[in-house]
Amino acid sequence: MVMRGVKDLLKVIGEKKERLESLRPWPGEIDRNLNDWFRVELTYTSNAIEGNTLSRTETAMVVEKGLAVEGKTLTELQEAVNHAQAWDLVRNLTEEKTKPISENDILNIHQKILEKIDDSSAGRYRTVAVRIAGSRVVLPNPLKIPDLMKELVEWLSEVGVNPLKLAADAHYKLVSIHPFVDGNGRTARLLLNLILMRAGYPPAVIRKEDRNKYIDSLEKTQLGGSRDDYYQLIFTAIERSLDEYLTVIEKNETKASAKPEGKLKIGQVSQLSGETAATIRYWTKQGLLKPAGFSPGGYYLYNQEILELIKNIRQMQKEQRLSLEEIKKAIE
Repeated sequence: MVMRGVKDLLKVIGEKKERLESLRPWPGEIDRNLNDWFRVELTYTSNAIEGNTLSRTETAMVVEKGLAVEGKTLTELQEAVNHAQAWDLVRNLTEEKTKPISENDILNIHQKILEKIDDSSAGRYRTVAVRIAGSRVVLPNPLKIPDLMKELVEWLSEVGVNPLKLAADAHYKLVSIHPFVDGNGRTARLLLNLILMRAGYPPAVIRKEDRNKYIDSLEKTQLGGSRDDYYQLIFTAIERSLDEYLTVIEKNETKASAKPEGKLKIGQVSQLSGETAATIRYWTKQGLLKPAGFSPGGYYLYNQEILELIKNIRQMQKEQRLSLEEIKKAIE
């Protein structure tokens, strides 16, 4: 498999994000199913990276049905419950897009992670020096943590930063500050996903099998090396999640558009006409295509006749070499 560079990954992610946006709005049932899947998957993988031995199936049993699993410790079971609840909190914070991410938000996420496991440390910065087992990385003095966290939160509110790099760098910075006695990785991964989802991306799943590459890429950067390996791992995880969303939603769109009835969403028009969603959106803004209305979410809806018009526009461009302005006059 050929490894892609960071720029190539960002380009592909941007294209897939545009495809995903063109499919909005999708049925609420699909959104709920995807959220339920990611709730379990993120809980399983994030805890597994930290040494939790629950399998994916066992994690689902604990999270979805509240069942105990024979042979597992109470701490492992509580870690699953806690992460799922922390994920629910992150989902709620995602909806507050106009409100900057605060220190309290990060502390509240951490509080959920350690609740009923280490209540004295839950949602509190560490006051002792710590080391990462097997690592040469020197972590900040505990006296510096309050100031470092304030700097992190102020940095998070900077405008004009690519949201993908912002999310990846926020995760890296939080892990490197290591503000808590325990639960730093799980909190940092949830912060990563909070930033991604606020920007309209699906959450990134760092797989259990990528644990060593993940830890090594972080340590390499912390010791002054290139951040490319780290970015590549994080961005690849984001791309996988985009693929998961696109597979589920486009499959539903294909079923819905096999015998289209009523108004068409822009994603359906794109699939049926062979034009990109960006082209359809541009032609609409230029006045060549007229929407038949809007969905409850404010997205364009079109009549079936729009498909024939799109075909005619392309023919006029190709055969008569007309500009869009000339075509607009011709069809008015």
